[in-house]
Amino acid sequence: MDTEGSILGNAVRRREDASLLRGEDLFLEDVNAEHAVRVVFVRSTVAHGELVELDATEARRAPGVVGVFTARDLGLDPLIPIPMIDPGFARPPIAHDRVRFVGDIVAAVVAETLALAVDAAELVLAEIEPLDHVLTATHAVGDDAPLLFPAMGTNVCFETGLNLDVDPVEDAHQVVSLDMTSQRLAGVPMEPNGALAVPDGNRITLWIPSQNPIVVRDLLLEPLGLTRDELRVTTSTVGGGFGSKAGAYVEFLLVTEIARRLNRPARWTPSRGEDMVALNQGRGYTMSARLGFDSQGVITGLDVVALADAGSYPGLAGLLTTFTQHMIQGVYGIPRLRYQARAVVTNTTTIAAYRGAGRPEAAQLIERLMDAAAEETGLDPVEMRRRNLISPGAFPFTTLTGASYDSGSYDAAMNAVLLSADYPALRRDQAARRAAGDNLLLGIGLATYVEVTAPGNLGSEYGSVEVLDDGSVVARVGTSPHGQGHITTYSMIIAEALGVSMDKVTILHSDTDLVPRGMGTMGSRSMQIGGSAIHTAATTVRERTQVLAAHIFEASPADIVLTADGAQVAGVPTTTMSWSELARASHDEAIRPPDMTPGLSHEIDFESSGATYPFGAHLAVVEVDRDTGRVELLRHVAMDDCGRILNPILVAGQQHGGIGQGAAQALFEEVRYDEYGNPITASLLDYAMPSAAELPSFEVHTMQTPTPRNPLGVKGIGESGTIGSTPAIHNAVIDAVSHLGVRHLEMPLTPHRVWQAIRDRQGSTS
Repeated sequence: MDTEGSILGNAVRRREDASLLRGEDLFLEDVNAEHAVRVVFVRSTVAHGELVELDATEARRAPGVVGVFTARDLGLDPLIPIPMIDPGFARPPIAHDRVRFVGDIVAAVVAETLALAVDAAELVLAEIEPLDHVLTATHAVGDDAPLLFPAMGTNVCFETGLNLDVDPVEDAHQVVSLDMTSQRLAGVPMEPNGALAVPDGNRITLWIPSQNPIVVRDLLLEPLGLTRDELRVTTSTVGGGFGSKAGAYVEFLLVTEIARRLNRPARWTPSRGEDMVALNQGRGYTMSARLGFDSQGVITGLDVVALADAGSYPGLAGLLTTFTQHMIQGVYGIPRLRYQARAVVTNTTTIAAYRGAGRPEAAQLIERLMDAAAEETGLDPVEMRRRNLISPGAFPFTTLTGASYDSGSYDAAMNAVLLSADYPALRRDQAARRAAGDNLLLGIGLATYVEVTAPGNLGSEYGSVEVLDDGSVVARVGTSPHGQGHITTYSMIIAEALGVSMDKVTILHSDTDLVPRGMGTMGSRSMQIGGSAIHTAATTVRERTQVLAAHIFEASPADIVLTADGAQVAGVPTTTMSWSELARASHDEAIRPPDMTPGLSHEIDFESSGATYPFGAHLAVVEVDRDTGRVELLRHVAMDDCGRILNPILVAGQQHGGIGQGAAQALFEEVRYDEYGNPITASLLDYAMPSAAELPSFEVHTMQTPTPRNPLGVKGIGESGTIGSTPAIHNAVIDAVSHLGVRHLEMPLTPHRVWQAIRDRQGSTS
């Protein structure tokens, strides 16, 4: 792509970093609110039970306590149910008759300080009669499973499927079968969740560390009985989200109502332990599949059955399972496909979005199947894929699940990553080690993937650009950054369109007082939708400015050149007007064209022409210690496409972060419960989240296949690294021990799990 003379496509340092590194940015806990009371939630310690009695007498008498609130005291309706889920599964803000997971709220204690609130919360006595509980999705659909919502008559909260009456592999030459799990994960953003509600007369401001505060405002209005003018929702700096900070939490509703009733600011700041049970979690899929292929290794059909754990109160269960269905075909030309999935409630923390949100599960399954098929046919995993990839000439390509792939070159991505990693040399090294009986087993894992970004109703976003009278530029956008670098990229887009310097641009976001509407940041949508909104608005302002300057200079708009200093006629440097002069002129009827409306501004609700489909290939190299089962990730090579690249620094940052989280799922992380439903990974002492010390420096590369579905030609990149890396590492570990007879292992690939598999195979062959 030619980027000569353009700021777009070049490496531009992040504008956000200086204040962050100097410690000047305010996170939620830093936001000052004088005389704020502290809210501490009393949570159930029982996974499933009837709430028989709640005694808050002693808590109300405790020092510094302002109030104790129960479901009876507040009487709030549930939040508006998530789309695609029956309202009968909705979560009450405070449990009033039944608790459904360890962490369910039964009361809210409010005191003058956090310490006093914690002490008083321990005095609330909740008598809970235990009920039989359900901890796994498989148990939830069993004949003997207790019902979490008896009135619903089932634990199944959502079902979806395609071609259910056809067996797509019945005529296959060979069939490979696989059962696998994409385990439950915790988001663990650096900054935990929280809320600060500040009343001011008939109006209240709610501060939350959110990925989509404008949407949260709209969800809270009905249960609070407020209008949009009466509730402002905003964020400070947000310390990470990863999907867990999308949507409205019942805690937001409760804190707002408590502040309103007390007419005092109210603040809730959870501990890390509380966050580990109260913050939405991710994944939690159990999948069974059969892949059929002919004598040449060409796929003839795919049959998938998926069971998704929705947790105690369904969040995005419907959307997640449909995303998996949408992407289950992957990058392969599959002629026949059957897919059926159910999402079920269990007595665990709610599962919602987590980096990738339904798409990683599809890639994990199909890429493990491809390696299993390669093993079955005796083909190299590369050759197995090459025989089945969708060809570059097939785009736009519509899959059997209705996904409309916009652009792609899957073979080129795979070839590039193989070349970068020197795949033949790796295989030679592996063969030499095996021949020598080396104790460190080398594994090589490949994964090719495609994902969907800005799908469905995420394809619309608000954006506006305005030149102010002082010559500066202010833009408003409905997306909400939490580490991605939006301020930098949006400033680049405006600088490109208007010729102004980036330091003259202010980006306003994440505040319902400043931005009238917006969807927020999720689904890797920000640049392709929010960026396109900003681009379209800025381009319109440029055109208006050229018309204005041409009228003043008695020239053609095509001859007007915009620079950091303002406007001039091309080749006539003496005819210039500064940006401040132009902005003021646009409001002067005597100067501007008679048919021109006042101001150099434009706003738009950008609508994309469809979702985009980034793709790529990842290759992982691991060493497995035969004696201990310890896995070390030696190399990870990635080739990712995200359409046109606007800033390679930010793209690389997203690749590195995504690969790190994908590696964490493959090797380390898993949310676990004991037999009674108690979470046993509720702290970072027990939940094995890796640091940089456990991971190598990733080798990231990019390719560009611009999409025709937005004016910038960009696709999302925020989740691609997670989607490609997990199956590559998973395949690499199994490849390392495959010659010992190990065919599959579940994630996370912990030393004990790998060691046990090796020991079992050695025992069976001894």
